Amino acid sequence: MPIQNVIEFDAVGLRYGQGAEILKDVSFSLPIGSFHFLTGESGAGKTSLLSLLYLAQSPTRGHVKLFSRAINNIPRDDLPVIRRKIGVVFQDFRLLDHLSAFDNVALPLRVAGYSQDEIQKRVTELLIWVGLGSHLNAKPPTLSGGQKQSVAIARAVINRPHILLADEPTGNMDDKSAIRLMRLFVELNKRGTTVVIATHNEGLIKAFPFPRMHLVNGRLTIYPVGYSLNQNFFKTESLRA
Repeated sequence: MPIQNVIEFDAVGLRYGQGAEILKDVSFSLPIGSFHFLTGESGAGKTSLLSLLYLAQSPTRGHVKLFSRAINNIPRDDLPVIRRKIGVVFQDFRLLDHLSAFDNVALPLRVAGYSQDEIQKRVTELLIWVGLGSHLNAKPPTLSGGQKQSVAIARAVINRPHILLADEPTGNMDDKSAIRLMRLFVELNKRGTTVVIATHNEGLIKAFPFPRMHLVNGRLTIYPVGYSLNQNFFKTESLRA
C-alpha cells in the first residue's frame, strides 16, 4: 500500500536532559507533496521540531514516523539511507570552509554515487540558477552571508530530496533573492518534495499561499492558507471573491 503521509507525529514531547519540555503533545501528519511554513516566536520550539524531522534528536515521549517508519525502530545501518532522502538548510549554513562552493554542493551527489559528468552538469546549473555562477570555485570564507545561504540551499536541494527542511532559509537575503529561492522550493514541491520552512518573514507567508504550522510554548496548531494569527484573514483576491 503506498505511503500517504510522509511525516507523522503522535503526542510527541521533547526535553533536553532534566529541563522543561520544549515540545508538548505535538500531533500532526503531513501528506506527501505538502508545503507548510513553520512559525513561532524565538524559543517556541521550531528548531527542536526540525531536529526531530532530520533525525538529529529522538522524542522524549510519543511517536514520530518518517516514510511510515517509526524513527526509534530504524536500525542504525538504515539511517544514512533515510537521511539521504531529507534535505536540510541550517540557519548557520554548516558549509565546509576548505571546499569550494561547487564541492560543497556536490557532496550529496558524490555520497550517492553519481558520475562526475552528472555532478558537473547538475551542480553548475543549480549554482548559476541561484546567482553563484561566477563563484563556483570560491570558498565559504570569501562569500557574503547571502551567498553562503545560497550555497547551503543548493546543497540541500541538489539531490531532489523527498523532504526539504529549512530553518530561516532567507534570513540573510534581500527580498528579491528570497523570492527567487522560494520559487525554487515551490518548483521542488511541484515535483513531489514535501517542504517545511521555518520563518519569521510574514511577507513570504503572504506571498506564497501555503498553510502555517505555528508553535506557541511548544504546542503546535496548523492554520489554513490565508489565516493570520490575530484571527483576521489576509485580504486577497481569492478571499474577496
